[in-house]
Amino acid sequence: MSRTWFVTGASRGLGRELVEQVLARGDRVAATLRRPEQLDDLAARYGDRLWVRALDVTDTRQLRAVVDEAFAAHERIDVVVSNAGYGVFAVAEDLTDQQIDQMIATNLTGSIQLARAVVPHLRAQGGGLLMQMSSMGGHLAFPAFSLYHVTKWGIEGFFEALAEEVAPFGIRTTLIEPGMVRTTFYDAATRVPVSEPYRGGPGDTAPIPLEEMTDSEENTIAGVIRAAESVDPPRRLVLGSDAWELVTGALRRRLAEIEPQRDNAATADAEDVRAAS
Repeated sequence: MSRTWFVTGASRGLGRELVEQVLARGDRVAATLRRPEQLDDLAARYGDRLWVRALDVTDTRQLRAVVDEAFAAHERIDVVVSNAGYGVFAVAEDLTDQQIDQMIATNLTGSIQLARAVVPHLRAQGGGLLMQMSSMGGHLAFPAFSLYHVTKWGIEGFFEALAEEVAPFGIRTTLIEPGMVRTTFYDAATRVPVSEPYRGGPGDTAPIPLEEMTDSEENTIAGVIRAAESVDPPRRLVLGSDAWELVTGALRRRLAEIEPQRDNAATADAEDVRAAS
């Protein structure tokens, strides 16, 4: 049975790959991006199975209007994929106020507002799947990438709560957590030159060549589609052996740091709680 997908950030990278794969399967796609002409080749090939609209996810009024239009134009939207986002490589001190505000508006606030816009439609149709592009960087952090981690750790927390809120309506959620994927994401990312105090330090590293990255763009998206088709989609979808190794390692280290604090943690309990234990 064919499905209908709604995808943001469809111009390049994982978003474009997702649109291409689901169309090739025979599904329908409502794709959004800042420059719709970037999908003209797919529109010519797939006709009315591809619905395209311009969308800047930082414009909440436009976002709500496009979401309303997409659901009105399709009998049902089965899967929503929130993919719009980008990266800024810089040590925290070197970031500009504008870079901070713009990236949070795109990667975090835009994702939150998209979820808020689609949930009423998914609830009205009796359910659906909301997939959010996160990253292994929602569990761990690298120097000179702190702003990106802000958005991914933030959206992970938002979806942790949202998943519980919407489950009674038949709405499932999945955080997509890939590793380092060979994609145009890294070419498109902003790279701020390292200022003098940080030169030679942990934040002063050369970009990793694409051919040295672990994960295939095509295979990553195939994993996303398999999860969307599954009877029980995972709330967190780790993709790439690098992501699995780094995420599980980070979680083990975090638990190892916290476990020895059990007795000390209990010293903060109220007296009546202590007496009852």
